[in-house]
Amino acid sequence: MRLLLRPVVDKPLAFSLTKASPRIYLEKTDMDEADVKFNTSYGLQIDLSFVADEIISFMAAKPKAAYKVTIGSDSELLEDKSADFVTAVVVHRIGNGGRYFWRRIKLGKFYNLHDRIVQEVALSIDASNVFLNILKTKLQSKAGEGLNFSWDFEIHVDVGENGPTKTLIQEVVGMVRAHNFEPKTKPESYAASKVADIYA
Repeated sequence: MRLLLRPVVDKPLAFSLTKASPRIYLEKTDMDEADVKFNTSYGLQIDLSFVADEIISFMAAKPKAAYKVTIGSDSELLEDKSADFVTAVVVHRIGNGGRYFWRRIKLGKFYNLHDRIVQEVALSIDASNVFLNILKTKLQSKAGEGLNFSWDFEIHVDVGENGPTKTLIQEVVGMVRAHNFEPKTKPESYAASKVADIYA
């Protein structure tokens, strides 16, 4: 399936896809993954490699715990019909807190909820492809040092059985599964419906 997504209005997406990547086509940029900046909960801007380092440090503090790494996006429609999209990367130490990182971009124009939700999911899929490559590489080097972590990965989508997004569940869950990721919808999709929503 080929998705033609909205062009970037204010700042181009930095996620570049390779031939082996899923078939989501975004505006081409000259930026690389090091240029993609995420905000920490305490106000610093860091690149994806440092986000992975921070997540690994969080895991290393309690290496025997179970972890869930999630990515989700949310959006807010603006008066001019453009939209602010926030993508969150979250690490959750099951039963014992977590950390999150987020990024905002402005895209436009969006005239219906369907297109905005599909764009949210596409942003999460692209961020997941780029970020997981970085995280897995770093975790493999830690495994060589004797550190092995128990962790799962999910993409959280901001749709649920209640409200106007219920008709979109099958489509967006299918998008996520088509890229070999595990999707979660509301009320379990906290990366999108809680964390990203704070900043959208």
